[in-house]
Amino acid sequence: MADSNPAKDVGPVSVFPKKPKRNKYALGCTVLASMSSVLLGYDVGVMSGASIFIQKDLKLSDTKIEVLTGILNVNSLIGSCAAGRTSDWIGRKRTIVFAAVIFFVGALMMGFATNYAFLMAGRFVAGIGVGYALMIAPVYTAEVSPASTRGFLTSFPEVFINVGILFGYVSNFAFSHFSLHLGWRLMLGIGAIPSVLLAFGVLAMPESPRWLIMQGRLGDAMKVLNKTSDSPEEAQLRLAEIKEAAGIPENCTDDVVPVPKLNKGEGVWKELLLRPTPAVRRILIAGVGIHFFQQLSGIDVVVLYSPRIFRKAGLRRDNDLLGATVAVGFTKTCFILIATFLLDKVGRRPLLLSSVAGMVFSLAMLAVGLTVIDRHPDERVVWAIALSVLMVLAFVSSFSIGLGPVTWVYSSEIFPLKLRAQGTSLAVAANRVTSGVVAMTFLSLSKAITIGGSFFLYSGIATVAWVFFYTFLPETRGRTLEDMECLFKRSMLKGGGGGGGGGDEKVDGQVQLVNGGVTATNGHGHAQV
Repeated sequence: MADSNPAKDVGPVSVFPKKPKRNKYALGCTVLASMSSVLLGYDVGVMSGASIFIQKDLKLSDTKIEVLTGILNVNSLIGSCAAGRTSDWIGRKRTIVFAAVIFFVGALMMGFATNYAFLMAGRFVAGIGVGYALMIAPVYTAEVSPASTRGFLTSFPEVFINVGILFGYVSNFAFSHFSLHLGWRLMLGIGAIPSVLLAFGVLAMPESPRWLIMQGRLGDAMKVLNKTSDSPEEAQLRLAEIKEAAGIPENCTDDVVPVPKLNKGEGVWKELLLRPTPAVRRILIAGVGIHFFQQLSGIDVVVLYSPRIFRKAGLRRDNDLLGATVAVGFTKTCFILIATFLLDKVGRRPLLLSSVAGMVFSLAMLAVGLTVIDRHPDERVVWAIALSVLMVLAFVSSFSIGLGPVTWVYSSEIFPLKLRAQGTSLAVAANRVTSGVVAMTFLSLSKAITIGGSFFLYSGIATVAWVFFYTFLPETRGRTLEDMECLFKRSMLKGGGGGGGGGDEKVDGQVQLVNGGVTATNGHGHAQV
């Protein structure tokens, strides 16, 4: 039965051989670039437990802990906003190295901190590095990946964020047995190690082919495209599309060619913010909106304050609290790994909508459990405790199967080439500011409306997010990056959210190159040119 959602059938899909072998070179590049996301994940995970010991050692109030916990996300705004222009200037590859160096300095400062002010300074520096890393990793992976596996590969930054969170939780548990003075400093300082590994690993990566073409280096770009595409024909097709998007004439085939000045960064912000086309405006709202709702629905509250949530739910000993947080990190990582294999098979929209629906339910049930516990302070309500713990795990599972990875995949692939770096940096900036605000207000909010009331609020926000995603975000599976603006333009004409609304439509994305032309098949096997 046909889906009545006008988001369906908005145009021909982009194309490549049916079920190509996974490109190992592109996979390796993606893994190396996505390692930068470990930096954020580790910091988020480790701070959830380290804050307990920092508060005891430095004798800090809840307000100072709120600020300390959330300030890195606000500081990262500087890095994410600067990363767009920086990566256009020095390249995606060098920007990743730059991010690693900044975070390395920040981690060492936190590890050697002697007081609250020094600790805040270290988190300020580390936050800038995190902002750079968060913006550049998804952009690089989207630009390197062949379209047939772009969803799988572009979800890797979110995978590595979860790996970093898990490492942070494990670090909390491991170093909690050290002295109070030394333990939290080791937890924070050891975060410098991933940044060193990242800086050396990046040396094995090629530069983004799209950035190379924007510099007029067609010969170097073609070498990378031949290695990262599923076939020589697809490499040629990608080259032609990127050249067109960059404003390079089709007949320019030299290894190095001149590039129109406008594509070197001039007028980008005007085209993105001041005078965007209707399609670009819709892309911007979609990209920023998905990041905004990802954080406003409370994921960082659960990740950062899970020990406090579990304490409220009835766990008392520090080791039990930290052990439960390790279970949260393990669950998140397992479900994000499952999601990576579904993104290109199921599509972005079905995963996103089912994920957020699960989040709405689990947040509401968590709120019920915590409210019951709050109203029986002198009793141990076993079923409410079990419900609360189970719903925390259900929430992070629901988030990681959809909203977590889809956010980074989606925002990194929808912006036009010339606007991609700056557009993605704005989306990441929205992500970090929202995360910081949520993290720095949770303890105060839970005191004002109770912890159960806080999670009822997050459940309501997640409901609004589901409506926004359903009505506004088109399906992008199987389309080239250069086709996204046309997709959003057609989606606006249809009056709906986007193609492939409910996941009912089967898109096989098959291609045939015939006499220099491209023939794509639609979901019913009929040719579209």
